[in-house]
Amino acid sequence: MVKTKAHSKNYVNAFASAVAALSRAGEDLTARVLEMLVSDFDAARTELWLWDSSSGSCYLTHAAGVNATHRLDYAAAGVGAVGKIAHNKTSVENIVLSTFGGDDLEFARSTGLTYISGYPLLTAGQLAGVLAIYATGEVPEDLLLWWRLYSEMSAAKLGNVLATREKDKRINQLSLLFEATRMLNSTLDLAELLELILKIARTEVKAERGTVFLADRKREEVWSIAASGLDHQEIRIPFGKGVAGRVAVSGEVVNTEDAYALEFFDPSFDQRLNYRTKSLLSLPIRHHSGEIVGVLQLLNAQGGRFSNEDVGFLTKLSGHMAMALENAQLHRDTMEKQRMERELSLARSIQHRLLPEGPPVVPGYDIAVLSDYCFDVAADYYDFINLGPQSLLIVCAEVEGHGVSSALIMANLQATLRALVMHLHSLEVLAFSLNEMLYTYTKSGKHLSVFLGLIDTRRNVLQYVNAGHVPPILVRGKSGEVKLLEEGGTVIGLFPQVDYTRGTVKLEKDDLLVCTTDGILRISDDQKHEYGTSRLTEFVCRHRDRSAQGIADAVLAEVSAYATASMNDDDKVLIVMKVTADKESDPAEPPPSEPRPES
Repeated sequence: MVKTKAHSKNYVNAFASAVAALSRAGEDLTARVLEMLVSDFDAARTELWLWDSSSGSCYLTHAAGVNATHRLDYAAAGVGAVGKIAHNKTSVENIVLSTFGGDDLEFARSTGLTYISGYPLLTAGQLAGVLAIYATGEVPEDLLLWWRLYSEMSAAKLGNVLATREKDKRINQLSLLFEATRMLNSTLDLAELLELILKIARTEVKAERGTVFLADRKREEVWSIAASGLDHQEIRIPFGKGVAGRVAVSGEVVNTEDAYALEFFDPSFDQRLNYRTKSLLSLPIRHHSGEIVGVLQLLNAQGGRFSNEDVGFLTKLSGHMAMALENAQLHRDTMEKQRMERELSLARSIQHRLLPEGPPVVPGYDIAVLSDYCFDVAADYYDFINLGPQSLLIVCAEVEGHGVSSALIMANLQATLRALVMHLHSLEVLAFSLNEMLYTYTKSGKHLSVFLGLIDTRRNVLQYVNAGHVPPILVRGKSGEVKLLEEGGTVIGLFPQVDYTRGTVKLEKDDLLVCTTDGILRISDDQKHEYGTSRLTEFVCRHRDRSAQGIADAVLAEVSAYATASMNDDDKVLIVMKVTADKESDPAEPPPSEPRPES
């Protein structure tokens, strides 16, 4: 085969000029190498492919001569002409490009560049890149000799340039990390921080779109409202599902050129958003403790794939992201807690205004109240409702549980009770109606106990219904005899269609009635012995000669001395009522058997 005759040129002078030019080129070396091969050494097209050891591939960085494009701008070691040169670290000359098949065959057909000569650029025995020279025909041996010399000279010069560039790159990356860390610490607003993380990641890694997911351990899912390049909509993915959910659990880094090749990739987001994910990088955001607090996911790298350098940079930044996210979430939680505390404080203020300001003044009766609430809103309730000039309804109730839900039931009880007493005509029906309403509205999710005591102050007659409440203690003033007021039925709201019965007691002068919630009875000492009904009964019997307020104060002092810190575990209500005058019943007019509202 006859080789193409070399152009009549003085390659010696051209090479000398090249040496001088490359000595002055400095940072422009990579471009100058290719330009001079085309202008002075008869190359149709030249390409410089730099080797990336982290990915095991060569990347096309510069080209000169005939305008042409490859399907991919990188070549994995051992794949295609450039990949084989890089893998074997040996030169090829005057090889028909189409023999390599694949992209090389397509490139030759589309450009007419049918021959390739390629040279590995070695510095200190290490591969720095590949110099690829294309021609439309075979190249004469004398020209190949100059190409070989030129590639050796280029490799020597390129080593210095790459060493300087690598140093500058490291300095630049450290500078980027420092600046990124400074930016991450510039805000405590979570939404703003998520956007900032995406901006930093996409700017450095050059991705088309991205999302920051936060790990929610309680709900076992990752979620985000920050998705750069997408509409702002909340995304929630269960742990283990999809790429982000998988990374949140496993902590692995997922880096692929074809997301659809992953068996755990969920294409539904692409379908919903009319988008096509190609390359994908998903890596965990780890706290310094090792805990995964989130997932950073980037889509469609500008260069077609995400490099190991991209992964390395984002991994280094991951700890700073995690710290910033933790601070932002703590700040958000603190602000939310403060908001809740303000709302609870307002709720407590409103709730306390719903309770009586103090016990009523009733001729012939001495009444005192002790109330101590341990939580922001109370689940214990007491009330005094005048149903007529000589009728007083005493209410003592306790809602099961604590917190806002129980307090809402308590408020609803007060409103319902005050509405019902104006229309119902017996304590039994009142209790029945309360039960039906609470059972219907709470679906047996909450229940309460209540003592309803109706006093005919003209005749000293107490009628009552005890719906599962702590039995009030009635101490007879003359004899000291004790009676527990237990007549009634079960708690309110637990079962439907419950019937209640009414008890009646004739009161006499110096009789003492004590109503309480179990917050007082259940306080315990160091040995966890509860105070209990027996102790309370014995105590009020010993002090029954005191005024109602004196007895209430004495009980408070007694239980305070008895209790440990567990005293603050429950709300407490104590109503003390003492009869101070005898009332004779009129045999011609029996005592009323039902509550009647004031007109």
